Amino acid sequence: MTAVQPTPDHAVLTPRQAGERAAAVLGEIRTAVAGGPEPLELVMLGILAGGHVLIEDLPGLGKTLLARSFATTLGLDFTRLQFTPDLLPSDVTGAPFYDQRTAEMVFRPGPVFTHLLLADEINRTPPKTQAALLEAMAEAQVSVDGSTRPLPQPFVVVATANPIEYEGTYSLPEAQLDRFLLRVRMGYLTASQEAGMLRARVDRAAPEAVLRTLSGPGELLAMRAAVESVEVDDDLLDYVVALLGATRTHQHIQVGASPRGGLALVQLARARAVLELRDYVTPEDVKAVAVPALAHRVTLKPELWVRQIDGDDVIREIIRSVPTPRTLPRTPAAS
Repeated sequence: MTAVQPTPDHAVLTPRQAGERAAAVLGEIRTAVAGGPEPLELVMLGILAGGHVLIEDLPGLGKTLLARSFATTLGLDFTRLQFTPDLLPSDVTGAPFYDQRTAEMVFRPGPVFTHLLLADEINRTPPKTQAALLEAMAEAQVSVDGSTRPLPQPFVVVATANPIEYEGTYSLPEAQLDRFLLRVRMGYLTASQEAGMLRARVDRAAPEAVLRTLSGPGELLAMRAAVESVEVDDDLLDYVVALLGATRTHQHIQVGASPRGGLALVQLARARAVLELRDYVTPEDVKAVAVPALAHRVTLKPELWVRQIDGDDVIREIIRSVPTPRTLPRTPAAS
């Protein structure tokens, strides 16, 4: 792979240049995180698109390692917050305290004042504390004691969650689920992947691989700006609207995807185009990110739980049923 030179702060990147840098980051992370390429790519898409990522799966599948690896390789300040049943909202956002030396109230910033916050096992804490993240995720700011404090830029929440059926978990409120740009599921490794992970651990004689820092906050902001320059034809926007409409009329869905789901779908499709070194979106980009972008935003009818049908299954069915627009391919723009 050709070495990718660091980008100075405030530099302008083309979609192709941004895609090359994102590919270099993914390549480095794959040296530390075992498994298939899809979960890593989806997290990269969420970060590129300027959103927050929910990683939902059973314990022990590498969710925490994945988040920490992205922070290291992207050169972002990183904070890990373990969500527990006794965690308070002020433990997340910060709180004022009395400084005896100055006899004044001083604000002590909480863990959210970072570039990448790992909200570990977010559904092990009650909804009131989960909701403390809402303003930070939506507005990139925190309001405490009548004062509003902006968070560092970029600001990304990567939250891990155990399945709802797992003991000691609380359901995430629908409003908070909707704030996550996408939901990623890791899944178990294949036998060959698991054997490769074990062999890599034995060979390096250390608990974890040492990752290089290939980027920085300024470059990530430049990469996000490149995503904003990716073109989306009107027929693809109509396709997104049709997919959203299908979630609101489907027989198995009680509450369909919100308009925010459409915004997420478009941004993730643009980010995927960047990762594919293109400056335009294709129908395949939309299809590839529809399930992670929409499945967590729909509420299924209660009886489907007995039939073991989940949101992923229903969104896949909708993708098959909604006609795909015939967008003519273009020649990729030069770097």
